[in-house]
Amino acid sequence: MAISVFDLFSIGIGPSSSHTVGPMRAAGMFAARLKRDGLLARTAAVRAELFGSLGATGHGHGTPKAVLLGLEGNEPHTVDIAQADLDVERIRTSRRIRLLGAEIGPAHEIDFDVSTQLVLHRRRSLPYHANGMILFAYDADGLPLLEKTYYSVGGGFVVDEDAVGADRIKLDDTVPAHPFRTGDELLRLARGTGLSISALMLENEKAWRSQEEILAGLLEIWRVMEACVSRGLGREGILPGGLKVRRRAAAAARALRSEGDPTA
Repeated sequence: MAISVFDLFSIGIGPSSSHTVGPMRAAGMFAARLKRDGLLARTAAVRAELFGSLGATGHGHGTPKAVLLGLEGNEPHTVDIAQADLDVERIRTSRRIRLLGAEIGPAHEIDFDVSTQLVLHRRRSLPYHANGMILFAYDADGLPLLEKTYYSVGGGFVVDEDAVGADRIKLDDTVPAHPFRTGDELLRLARGTGLSISALMLENEKAWRSQEEILAGLLEIWRVMEACVSRGLGREGILPGGLKVRRRAAAAARALRSEGDPTA
């Protein structure tokens, strides 16, 4: 199986690809499905239920926050980090949610009570994966419009119940310029072609996208990583999630500077 660097380094809201990125994508897929099926305007209520690991550890991993942001149309790689907490607080306090409100165009705003319509089942699981969630939509009379089950299977990948009984993730059968399966094969290819490992991997990446797209994508990943580090070095206090974990990066950086490390 060939894996792109952009599958390995995926930009997304933290702290977890399976508990945060995947649920946000699933909620966004559900809202987009309502719109695609012509059901969005008729939707008067939605409910989300989280099962297995999502339900048991969801608060610590930011899963409820991710679901709310996903229903509003945010995507993990473009969500405004500075605005995200404010949007979640707006939903909680106003008891209103803007379905697909993050998209360009008018949002469909409905009542939403986080305490009753976002349910975390701490001891219940769905049959096919530990990270399961079910989303429901109802009309003004309380009649069901849509029900979808999603599984966040790791790395931010999401499948729905239609994939159950089949391959949950379709393996990428793209053939790169220099295929290999082991480190030894990679080294032999590098010696045989005269290419460095980085140059060889660049040639392989061209099986999916142009060199210009690859370089632009890598620079964007680097920009996001630098911004993440910068935010961590500039913030103190307690990490979100309810586990009362203290932020450590800023204090560690100060300690390194006091010891004379010029890179800290």
